[in-house]
Amino acid sequence: MLVLRRALFSELLAVIAYPLTLYLAFGVGLKGYISAVEGVPYPVFIAPGLISMTAVNAAFDESAWSMWFHRRVQRTIEEYRVTPITVYDIVIGKILCGFSHGIFKGVAVTAVIFVFTPFRFSLLHLAFYLFYIILGSMIFSCLGTICGSTIDKPENIGRVQAVVLVPLIFMSGIFFPLSSYPAALVPFIKLLPTTAAFDGARQALLHGIMEPVYAVNLVVSATVTFLLAVWIFDRKMAE
Repeated sequence: MLVLRRALFSELLAVIAYPLTLYLAFGVGLKGYISAVEGVPYPVFIAPGLISMTAVNAAFDESAWSMWFHRRVQRTIEEYRVTPITVYDIVIGKILCGFSHGIFKGVAVTAVIFVFTPFRFSLLHLAFYLFYIILGSMIFSCLGTICGSTIDKPENIGRVQAVVLVPLIFMSGIFFPLSSYPAALVPFIKLLPTTAAFDGARQALLHGIMEPVYAVNLVVSATVTFLLAVWIFDRKMAE
């Protein structure tokens, strides 16, 4: 958080620009062609997904680049290892770092969307939404930790985002309802953790609905990615 404070304005400006551009392009640009989706005005329909996308992307970026930089450039990871702390301590620290960045930047985007749009939600639904956003940020933070632990060339982190994460995010129904998919494909799309994080979060924030399948998906995915992050980091440090 001390490092973030040094470049707070530039960080927030960069983080807000991307989702706000998407919101203006889709929410404003298409609202004359798409009046409502599932009974919800289209600009409101896409708002929760953009907030969630900002949070999970920030969690991944911070964890991946922080782990890579500290491992390959500053070598601080090696210094951590000679102190009386465990691999779990280091990985949990990286996850909390990515998670805190994600939540902070998600709140910033929410504030901007509130100012420029009619998007509003019930405070009662916020607790349900936080369940999804917290676990979603944890999953992406763990994935970032795994990438930062295993990838040696920095450009490959960007490739993982472009080839794996971005398609998964856009397939999860940020800009369209899952009913747009062929019926035979929908059950498989719903198995994706990104679908649980984005579609589940939308239903929670707009309608106050907690989908048990999505909730279980996120809990299992968060547990598995955390254990993988610890195991992979431990093996990498032992090399």
